[in-house]
Amino acid sequence: MSVPATVREIRLARRPQGRPVAADLLVAETPAPEPEPGRVLLRNRWFLVFPGLATLLGDTPEGSPYPSIEPGDTLFGPAVAEVVEAPEGSGLHPGDLVAHGQGWREYAAADPAALTPLDGALPDPAAHLAPGAVGYGALTRTAPVRPGDTVLITGAAGAVGALAGQTARLLGAGTVLGTTGSPAKAERLRRLGYDTVLVDERTGDGRADGPGRAERFARQLAEAAPEGIDVLLDTVGGHQAEAALAAARPGARAALVGLLSGQFGDTPAADGSLRLDAFQLIVKGVQVAGYANAGHAAVVSEWLPRLGGWLRSGEITFPHVKVAGLDRAPQAFQDMTEGRYFGTVVVEL
Repeated sequence: MSVPATVREIRLARRPQGRPVAADLLVAETPAPEPEPGRVLLRNRWFLVFPGLATLLGDTPEGSPYPSIEPGDTLFGPAVAEVVEAPEGSGLHPGDLVAHGQGWREYAAADPAALTPLDGALPDPAAHLAPGAVGYGALTRTAPVRPGDTVLITGAAGAVGALAGQTARLLGAGTVLGTTGSPAKAERLRRLGYDTVLVDERTGDGRADGPGRAERFARQLAEAAPEGIDVLLDTVGGHQAEAALAAARPGARAALVGLLSGQFGDTPAADGSLRLDAFQLIVKGVQVAGYANAGHAAVVSEWLPRLGGWLRSGEITFPHVKVAGLDRAPQAFQDMTEGRYFGTVVVEL
C-alpha cells in the first residue's frame, strides 16, 4: 500500500467556550509518519467520537488519566486501523486489523506493544470501538445485576447506554428503565427492550427551569419504579443521578461512569458534585462507586466474546452511526455534543 507524502489529522484550533463546536477543531495536513525501527505504520479505518474528549479540550479535571489537549495538538482516541508496515518478529503483517489509541488522523505510527490485534471476535470490526465493556464491567463488578432486579440506565441513548440496557437484560434484570432527553430516542430505546423510558426534556431556556425539571424527573421515576430501583448505571450525573439514588432500594448498587450533564448540559456542574441524602444511603446499605474501564483488561477479554456471540445470535444489536470522511469529524463531534446521534458514533475513513 502506497502512503501519500502528506496526510490529514484533526487538531484543536481553540479552547471551546462552553459546549464544543465544530469550529473549535480543524483539519490539518502534515507529513506522513515515518516509523522508527521497531514501530508499526498504520492506516486508520475507523475512530471513535466520544463525549469524554470534551473534558480534555479545556482545563483537564484533577486526577484525569489523560493530559489536556492544547490548541495545535492532534486529538486522540480509540481507533481501528489496518497495518501498512510491520517489523519482523512483531507478529503483525500488512492488512491485519488492530485496535489502538491514535484516532482522529489518517495514518499513525505505533509501538507493537500498544496495539491489540483483532481476531474476528466481532462480526463488524468497528464494533470494537463501542464502549460496551464499560457498561458490562459496571453491571458485573461495581453494581452487579441479580435476577429480577430493576435497573436504571441514565443517558440510555448514548454509546454506553444503548448497549448497557440490552446487557442488563441478558444478565438477568427483570425490569430495565432508561432516560433520554428526546421523545424520538425514547421510542428507539423501547424497541431495544427498555421497559420504560423517562424523557427528561429541556424546556424554556434550560437554565430557568432547572429546579422544576429536576422535580418533574423525580416524579417520573417514582411513577415508573414505585418500589424503587436495585441497580443504577449513571452516565449523566446531575439531577438524574440524585433522583435515582434517592429511589434506591435497600441493598441497591450504583455505578457512576459519566457526567454528560456537566459536559454538554445547559446547566453544567463543573465540579461533578451531587446532593445526596447520606443518612438514607447508610440505613439502606446502598453501595455507590465510580467505574472506569481503563486498565480492566480482564473485563474487555470477557466482554468481547460474549458480545460477539450475542451479536451473531441476534440477542443484542449494536446501535451506531458511521460518519464518512475525516472532513466531517469536527461537525460529527458537535452533533454528538448536541445529542443528535443514537448509540456509538464512529468516523469511517
